[in-house]
Amino acid sequence: MNLFEQAMEKKIVKTAPLALRMRPQTLDEFAGQAGVVGGGTLLRKSIEADNLQSVIFFGPPGTGKTTLARIIAGMTKSRFETINAVMAGVADIRRVVEEARGSRSLYDEKTILFIDEIHRFNKAQQDALLPFVENGLITLIGSTTENPMFTINRPLLSRSQLYRFELLSREALLKILLRALGDEEKGLGSFQSEFSPEALEHLADVANGDARAALNALELAVLTAPPDAAGKRLISLTVVEEAVQKRVLKYDRADEHYDVISAFIKSMRGSDPHAALYWLARMLYAGEDPAFISRRIMIHAAEDVGLADPQALVVAAAAAQAVERIGMPEARIILAEAALYIAVAPKSNAVIRGIDAAMSAVEKERTEPVPPHLRGTGYKGAAELGAGRGYKYPHDYPDAFIKQAYLPDNMAGKTFYDPSGRGFEAEIKRKIDKKTF
Repeated sequence: MNLFEQAMEKKIVKTAPLALRMRPQTLDEFAGQAGVVGGGTLLRKSIEADNLQSVIFFGPPGTGKTTLARIIAGMTKSRFETINAVMAGVADIRRVVEEARGSRSLYDEKTILFIDEIHRFNKAQQDALLPFVENGLITLIGSTTENPMFTINRPLLSRSQLYRFELLSREALLKILLRALGDEEKGLGSFQSEFSPEALEHLADVANGDARAALNALELAVLTAPPDAAGKRLISLTVVEEAVQKRVLKYDRADEHYDVISAFIKSMRGSDPHAALYWLARMLYAGEDPAFISRRIMIHAAEDVGLADPQALVVAAAAAQAVERIGMPEARIILAEAALYIAVAPKSNAVIRGIDAAMSAVEKERTEPVPPHLRGTGYKGAAELGAGRGYKYPHDYPDAFIKQAYLPDNMAGKTFYDPSGRGFEAEIKRKIDKKTF
């Protein structure tokens, strides 16, 4: 790079968005993702030893996937190539492969290839990478916001380590924001800005775990706040709300978090679709983790709907998977559909009452051995021990049913599952009553 190109690059960096200027350069500057690249983790050790194997980073935008790849580029002695899957194709892969061969043969130099948005590559493009990742000519770093189980070919997955990046915590975002405010060279330190604590916390909250969004909002708030006579920019909560165009909502993680999710669940249990949508909107607006909401919907489907509508759990599980794959803001539609389905479904808590009654019996009653006719027969000598003797195979009888004891003697006659008679459980109740277990 000549002097003119160096000057141009410095100029571009200086005018780049704050999020780009403040990208960490070292692992010590990298905030969040302690489970992925914190001290003592396998990935950190391999980066520091310059012995990285092929990896795929996946998770929401703004959580550090590309930043970590760039840190690796600055630490490795390997040749580092970057392509973006949106604009690249098989020809670009071939070029990288040929250059990697040259570097290997001439300089015994390894090649690391970073592919941003790797989920954009189709099957043929991913297949083109496979032999070179497999033979070690290329060490792959793939980055994607999509679930790799759906978007990355299985053979490529099997040759890569998967690392899931989580939404950044409020603490990590505050650390990033404070670093940007104090950095006079790349950050906003020269603007003499002074944030109220609640204003900075609001920025961290509305960013919803996204460092890029947090820094963009910070930059906008600082640049649009007029300086006072002394040159200071005093930035209050009101100024931040205007800058990010999002009203602060009372939602304390240690208090409102539990109260609002409780109201949401009780609204679904009470079959009020309007209230269920309102409390869902409150959580989403405040930046609640969609995965947490998905988990609660799944639990509610089994606990309060159960077999009164067996599809409720299917819908809830499908919604959770879709939310993970799609992310916000579209995930709000999927969560709303699942919540509405469960709110209007027939209700029964017979499943949870049944398993709790059975668990209580196991805990409190004497534990007797499995009756001989129910014991396993899949091992040599089982017949001699009497295992399976007297067992009646239901398929040998009309309607594949024959009455026989399936509980130990001390549990005979116990009833654990008592269907409600609502929804599909009315049919279940009819079948149980007919067979009279």
